[in-house]
Amino acid sequence: MSRNLLFVQMHWQLLAVLSLFCQTLILTLAARKRSDSWRQDCRSCLECSKENGCLRCSERLFLFLNRDGMSHHGSCLHSCPSGHFGLRGKDINRCIKCKAPECDRCFNKDFCTKCKGGHQLFKGKCFKNCPEGTFPQSTDCVEACMFSLIGFWGEWSSCQHNGLSCGVRWGQQSRKRELSSKMQKETETLCPPQTESRKCRMRKRCPKDKRKDERREERRKAQKNFSNRTITDPPWGT
Repeated sequence: MSRNLLFVQMHWQLLAVLSLFCQTLILTLAARKRSDSWRQDCRSCLECSKENGCLRCSERLFLFLNRDGMSHHGSCLHSCPSGHFGLRGKDINRCIKCKAPECDRCFNKDFCTKCKGGHQLFKGKCFKNCPEGTFPQSTDCVEACMFSLIGFWGEWSSCQHNGLSCGVRWGQQSRKRELSSKMQKETETLCPPQTESRKCRMRKRCPKDKRKDERREERRKAQKNFSNRTITDPPWGT
């Protein structure tokens, strides 16, 4: 019985020694890896420490501080990572974190230029759902009537002045912008049709035949207007 107990004790002691050896080996390899990583990180630094990584970068690089609790590790990068923007300074260039967590890229701390997945960009802010009066378009929220800019201008109307196409020097013509048939119906109701007009040069002298036709049309309209009026005066000669 004592031999078996001695054998068990020796077995556990051997396991404890092996476990301690393995832990020591793991810690040694981890320390060596950290040492190699530290040397690798410091290649792009002008000033570096083993504990905090890069402390100063060259003029063309940005210093990025990767914070982990109370500590941080610095590295020098050509461009700042997602959620940060590069701020150039007199002494050092830094990567500054965007204020909004859903912002993927920003122009400054408060103005986002690209949102993370599942969010839409509108006027420098990221939204889960587009604000009222706007519509999702790709990765942005677009104001309704901005869709009208996608439409195409129609042809200019004929140049006229008071219904005449000649006989005066200047007239007016207009055209209308048509929305694409693919535009949403809600957008069409929010965006009134766009029209524009311009001054145009007319033929001061009308061709004889055309002048007769237009004068005949004017007389016809005048007679029609006269016949529609109510005659209240007594007939002549009574």
